[in-house]
Amino acid sequence: MIVSDLKNIGRQVSMTPGIKKALDFLGRPGVAGLADGKYEIDGDRVFAMVQRYETAASAEPKFEAHRKYIDLQFIAAGAEVIGWAPLGRVAVTENYAADKDVCFGAVAAEGWAAVRLDKGQLAVLYPEDAHAPRLAAGAPRPVTKIVVKVSV
Repeated sequence: MIVSDLKNIGRQVSMTPGIKKALDFLGRPGVAGLADGKYEIDGDRVFAMVQRYETAASAEPKFEAHRKYIDLQFIAAGAEVIGWAPLGRVAVTENYAADKDVCFGAVAAEGWAAVRLDKGQLAVLYPEDAHAPRLAAGAPRPVTKIVVKVSV
């Protein structure tokens, strides 16, 4: 997992063609104002999902992990906490579904870290990074997030 401001992330990630396309998309003027939904960037190799929701408090967050895609989770408005743990610490509760590229699980309370993301920041989550998004940073609040999926 890599966490940074959008303006600095290019110096911190391996700049593959897919990551470059994702960062170019996130850097476009007005991207935060896009309507909720899916946006094709490079077919099924790179695409974005714009989401608006309210974060929630959770004593036992639900972790997820992916095999086919890297997630770039960008906070366009608001703030949230993302739980992070190495994939090996996840006790799987829902087996991997290839059609949705996701499995779910739980992590012991002492086995994960809470990472706060504010407006303009993003987390780059690789297949070995289990993560629990949408957690409240303090009180629950509205968030606009853009998740860009980059095929591995």
